Amino acid sequence: MSYEFNWALNGDGVTPLKRSAFRINKPLDLKVAGLTPSQTNPLKVKGKAIPEAGTEALSFESFDKFCQQARDMLSLSDNLYCPEGHIPGTRTGVRVISNSSSLAPNLLAYLDRCPKKSPPGSMPITCFVLEGHSEEFSGYSIEEIEVPIEPEEGVTVFDLGYQPKEAKSVATVVVVGKSPDLTKIVAGVEASQKALAEDELERAKKAEETLESA
Repeated sequence: MSYEFNWALNGDGVTPLKRSAFRINKPLDLKVAGLTPSQTNPLKVKGKAIPEAGTEALSFESFDKFCQQARDMLSLSDNLYCPEGHIPGTRTGVRVISNSSSLAPNLLAYLDRCPKKSPPGSMPITCFVLEGHSEEFSGYSIEEIEVPIEPEEGVTVFDLGYQPKEAKSVATVVVVGKSPDLTKIVAGVEASQKALAEDELERAKKAEETLESA
């Protein structure tokens, strides 16, 4: 496991205590992890809808509880398998953090391949998929965060006296159970991608209205 990827997982809330985490971006990465690539690639998957946190179907409290449980138990797993890619037909990046060796090949086959950035950063959508859990749970959550951005050309952060930031939406998908369902994972990432795209359009619209009224 690379030092840089370990820090990326720490940033996502998972610390691989057994020091065995595989960053899976292409079929060769599966083989390095001791797994066999899917015979079907690309793999078409029809999602099975899961609830969004903050709705009548799922409270934020319940989502946060299972999300933290998943992170804690994944941190203790013997091996972590972390497929990365774009949601098919989009440029929205996804990282799946899972202890399931059986799901990883199918998840990689489902996702479009994306550039392998170094050092690895966070993805717009992060999925925590825990296999072997006594309770069944699935859900996703959208939140808005502020991320640092570069100042205008010719200006430094020192000149400004502060770090410029901009709003950005990110998503978290959690699927746990004895044998997590691939269709629920797919439904979660696709619903998340749709919500993120809608948020970006809304922010762009507000920015345009602000410029017009200035």
